[in-house]
Amino acid sequence: MRAVSAQLSAVIAAQQPLGGIRTEHDSLGTRELPADAYYGVQTLRAVENFQISGIKLRKFGHLVNALAHVKKAAALANAELGALAQPKADAIVAACDELLTGRLRENFVVDMVQGGAGTSTNMNANEVIANRGLELMGHRKGEYRYLHPNDDVNRSQSTNDVYPTSVKLGVYLSLQDASAALGELQNALRAKAVEFADVIKMGRTQLQDAVPMTLGQEFGAYAVMIGEAINHLQRVGGDLLAVNMGATAIGTGITSPPGYADLVTVKLAEITGLPIVQAENLVEATQDSGDFVAVSATLKRAAVQLSKICNDLRLLSSGPRAGLGEINLPAMQPGSSIMPGKVNPVIPEVVSQVCFQLIGYDMTVTMAAEASQLELNMAEPIMAHDLMMGTMMLRNAAVTLTSRCITGITANREHCRDLVAHSIGLVTALVPTLGYEQSAAIAKEALESGGSVYDLVLERGAMTKAELDDLLSPEKMTAPRARRL
Repeated sequence: MRAVSAQLSAVIAAQQPLGGIRTEHDSLGTRELPADAYYGVQTLRAVENFQISGIKLRKFGHLVNALAHVKKAAALANAELGALAQPKADAIVAACDELLTGRLRENFVVDMVQGGAGTSTNMNANEVIANRGLELMGHRKGEYRYLHPNDDVNRSQSTNDVYPTSVKLGVYLSLQDASAALGELQNALRAKAVEFADVIKMGRTQLQDAVPMTLGQEFGAYAVMIGEAINHLQRVGGDLLAVNMGATAIGTGITSPPGYADLVTVKLAEITGLPIVQAENLVEATQDSGDFVAVSATLKRAAVQLSKICNDLRLLSSGPRAGLGEINLPAMQPGSSIMPGKVNPVIPEVVSQVCFQLIGYDMTVTMAAEASQLELNMAEPIMAHDLMMGTMMLRNAAVTLTSRCITGITANREHCRDLVAHSIGLVTALVPTLGYEQSAAIAKEALESGGSVYDLVLERGAMTKAELDDLLSPEKMTAPRARRL
């Protein structure tokens, strides 16, 4: 923090001989800022106070866009209700539109993790929009008598409705990105299920031989898992579209004109194109973070499913000589600084680590939501950080797993078939015909002697060769068959 303060002072000192500074004041006093900065004094104080994660607001474009949508909707509603002069509203709307094109994003410099329940984020947005609006009106930055960050940009608002609404929208939009990336992963897994539909392999339970299946069935199951994750994320994401705009400080709507809460919600829905609605009870919605907990839990669920798939990929590709070796993952990089020729499953490894992080984020979000007291939850910034970071990491992990692993997987077809032919698991198919006791005896003898199930059945005369060939055909063991009485 001392280094940051020194750096800010150095910037201001360097600007001073050139006249490149401006002075702003707040309730705590007067401060100097670089004249070309779009942020103001309250943002400056937040930068000095919160050197926590190193992750700035500008890292998350969806969150910045959500803030712009909220400020634009508020300006439109205030103007329509006669609470804000039209020229000021026009300037705010124009500045917000620029933000939505990606301009000025570098001015969102506050750390994502902050005290004050998000006030620093709200003021960062207010000051950037006000200063850009001033320029559009023909004034200089900092001439707030013409367009004020609090009185105009923040009119009829509080951090306590702006911040949670913006975070909800930002997380919702991020979920769409993550879901799209998971959709591509699901498609890749489906394609592999088709490609491997004729590859007979041994299924396993508790890492022991079970019964035959196809590699296509295995990958098809993974595709269904990812599909379930997408469906749950989409379903829970819809709950984020019930917002508390118009609640102002605690949900009573103090300082806003009559009809504002309804109108600002309508405006927000119009400009975003999303089915945004007003929360059933604004007092409840201002203090309850249950929607964030639900989203976090669903992200954790997706992470658990995704990591399970990665665990399997590492097992199935293990070896290549001393492991299962049923599939080959594409080689991405040399795997060792000492063991020549070693190639590690680095993509499933990194994706699993992302999943571990998401599981940890869920605990943080849960604890932060529980920390709500009376009419407000002060811990929403850490929830915002973890949800925005979590959805981004999930998206990136899905893209990486798809493009750098799944699409390049190949099957060791003959090896898979050989494992089936020599597996004791084939004996399961004999149970409907020979009964459990006799089948278990054959399995035990095969294990002790090293012989095959096939040869032992013939030696015992339990079945004819034709009957046995039909019954033990691995291709016929991968789906239900009628039982003969």
